[in-house]
Amino acid sequence: MIRSALAIALMIGTPAVPAFAGQGDEAGMARKDLRAGNVRPLREIERRVLPMMPNAQYLGPEYDPAAYTYRLKFIRNGRVMFIDVDARSGEVVRQSR
Repeated sequence: MIRSALAIALMIGTPAVPAFAGQGDEAGMARKDLRAGNVRPLREIERRVLPMMPNAQYLGPEYDPAAYTYRLKFIRNGRVMFIDVDARSGEVVRQSR
C-alpha cells in the first residue's frame, strides 16, 4: 500500500513528504532562535506555565517563529485548552479555556 502510494506520487511528480515534517522545522527554528538569544528556553516557560494549569494534562508545545510565541496545549475534563506565551519575555499573551 505504501509502496504504491509512493510510486503514484513519484509518477505524478508530487514529492512524498511525511505528515510530521513541519514539527522538525518548528523545533529547529526554536533551537535557532534560542541560540541567537531571541527567545527563552522552553523548559523555563513550561516551569512558569504548568503550575497555572492544575488538574490538566500537558499535551505539549508548538512554536511560531514568525510571532516568537509558544502555544502550550492542555486537556482537562475532555476539553483542550491553549496558553500562548511570548517566547522572548515568557509572559502569557492569551489563554483559551
